[in-house]
Amino acid sequence: VITPKAMKLITYEVHERIGTITLNRPDKRNALSPSLVMELDQAFDLAERDENVKVIILQANGETFCAGADLAYLQELQQFSYEQNLEDSMRLKSLYEKIFRLKKIVIAQIQGHALAGGCGLATVCDIVFSVSEAKFGYTEVKIGFIPALVMVFLVRKIGEQRARFMLLSGELISAEAAQQYGLVHQLCPTNDLKSVVRAFAAKIARQASAQSLELTKSLLAQIQSRSLEDGLALAASANAHARATDDCKKGIAAFLSKQELTW
Repeated sequence: VITPKAMKLITYEVHERIGTITLNRPDKRNALSPSLVMELDQAFDLAERDENVKVIILQANGETFCAGADLAYLQELQQFSYEQNLEDSMRLKSLYEKIFRLKKIVIAQIQGHALAGGCGLATVCDIVFSVSEAKFGYTEVKIGFIPALVMVFLVRKIGEQRARFMLLSGELISAEAAQQYGLVHQLCPTNDLKSVVRAFAAKIARQASAQSLELTKSLLAQIQSRSLEDGLALAASANAHARATDDCKKGIAAFLSKQELTW
């Protein structure tokens, strides 16, 4: 397992229960090379295991959040066999799924354009803050590729009609449009982005139970693929399970005695 000090394409820092994972290939617009995907995968593993981390911020250095696949690597793919391409796709699938299912809250801090696979990174995060100048889009169809992996998450997040427009047109949309679609949750002035995101992350860390966040995220990941009946049965079971947790007992006791609780 790679250590934070050994990471070359990202940085990993922890401060006041907030873990910050930073894409650090600004000269390549933070493009998703195999090495970057591997380091991100390991950084999220590290953050999930880190007892000092309650909330995770995913951010980037440079003008672009992430421009998607690395162009030099795309050229290499031309020589790959089906099996090699499948193995490569499975690595990106693993990263997206890991972020989506992570036990801890992941907040995307978008300071610049999020394109193709980079827009996919934003899509799988729980909550997205963005500057107004950022553009979002899946441009794969314009280079003869397909937005396959990201599609699974995008349809869940913004619905089929809007996902069809983004995926089939390959057009870039403004941050304001992305907010209307439900892809972005809050727009911030560039100078305020970092402080707004950090204040929000700190508030969640202070006001929300870690057990509750984990159980809620797990349920969110499962209910959409189930029928109404099965979803409600799963929810009832999760509800009963949550009531027996230490955090729930502690939280209800504090609520009834009108005590303010800091988690």
